[in-house]
Amino acid sequence: MKLENVVPFGRSLDEYKKMFSLDEVDLGKKMVGVADGPASFNAELTAKGGQVTSVDPVYAFSAADIEAKFNEALDNIIGQIEATPENWVWSYHKSFQDLRNNRVEATRLFIADFANHNGSRYVQGELPQLPIADGEFDLALCSHFLFLYSEHFDLEFHRKALQELLRIAPEVRVFPLKALNLQDSVYLEPLLSELRTQGYNAEVVSVEYEFQKGGNQMLRVRSNLL
Repeated sequence: MKLENVVPFGRSLDEYKKMFSLDEVDLGKKMVGVADGPASFNAELTAKGGQVTSVDPVYAFSAADIEAKFNEALDNIIGQIEATPENWVWSYHKSFQDLRNNRVEATRLFIADFANHNGSRYVQGELPQLPIADGEFDLALCSHFLFLYSEHFDLEFHRKALQELLRIAPEVRVFPLKALNLQDSVYLEPLLSELRTQGYNAEVVSVEYEFQKGGNQMLRVRSNLL
């Protein structure tokens, strides 16, 4: 992976709570965030006593490099959003400037934490094969990667990725379920069917968070042992 190919855009603990419907019981579980990027979720929840590990290929780079890449990409990302205002829901983020401020603050908190804890709570790795032992976590979260990039990763990749997440945790939550074109991912229904056939409790759940228009649902998959 080359840093120039990375678009580091992280989200806060409050966004994670809303995206994944995390309640107080969930927040007390041993969690892993896969494809977290420069999210402040880990730093914020750890400061409150939570147990979180984040996994992402971008953690191969230094805090300074990730911060520089974020600053380089920020205007372009915000510009793309400004060019398509009809594609977004302005309920959580109140404006373009509010979105920008929220992303800057999340990245600031991440950078400060990552600089001191890289290699412990931040692990370099990527789907569909993670450097994590079987059943190491209670809950696995995947934010803004699976389904969102359906044009870039095929059905087999999504299948292997979900099985890998279920290998390391008995419950998996994925958000959002729409692709970049705002359409439901074509992989969602076949994977739901497969997971249910395999005996998993797999369901689509509406959540409180919506920024991508119509993107207010997550996939929740649980082992039949839960």
